[in-house]
Amino acid sequence: MIARLYNCVAGAGRRVVTFLSSPIRCCIRIIDTLNEHTGTGVAWVSTLLVLVVCAEVYLREVHGQAHTGLSELQWHLVAIVFLMGGAYTLKHDRHVRVDIIYASRSPVYQAWINLLGCLIFLLPFCALVIVESQSFIEYAWRIKQTSSDPGGLPARVAVKSVIPLGFAFLFFQGIAIVGKSLLTIAGLDEREDKEPDATDEAVGT
Repeated sequence: MIARLYNCVAGAGRRVVTFLSSPIRCCIRIIDTLNEHTGTGVAWVSTLLVLVVCAEVYLREVHGQAHTGLSELQWHLVAIVFLMGGAYTLKHDRHVRVDIIYASRSPVYQAWINLLGCLIFLLPFCALVIVESQSFIEYAWRIKQTSSDPGGLPARVAVKSVIPLGFAFLFFQGIAIVGKSLLTIAGLDEREDKEPDATDEAVGT
């Protein structure tokens, strides 16, 4: 009886996903493209971060000049890289996983883990951060919060505003993963061939 009920529900779910497969794929492509371009932009921010660090070290060690603004700019850029690069990392499956229960499993089993992980943990947590950070950011804008250190940057409120934006991008990428997982479970595998990156090429060499 239970097996028959399960097969009935699974079959109905598979038919629904099959019927909605075109809009699901369209949504996945839009989100993946958005986060791919965002990740490319964040890579240039990382390059800027390296230059700022080098400039700050040069001025401090060679000329004996300490610049609070440059020091603060470093962690501003680090915050942008981590917040805005999280969705790109998730898209390319480069985040931390417990591979003991994931790597050796079948694609359908992995899809179930991804689906439940997104629905139970990722999406609710992202939504919580986005909602709860609103009052925090509104207060910062209301008082026009700046650095409390002499010579610090006046844009502390701006970097705080990146918090909900970064988690929004992560939320959308979670939706894309849910869509991919549903397609895989339904037998309509949407997995793209992974493009080799620098790490893969190095391992292969």
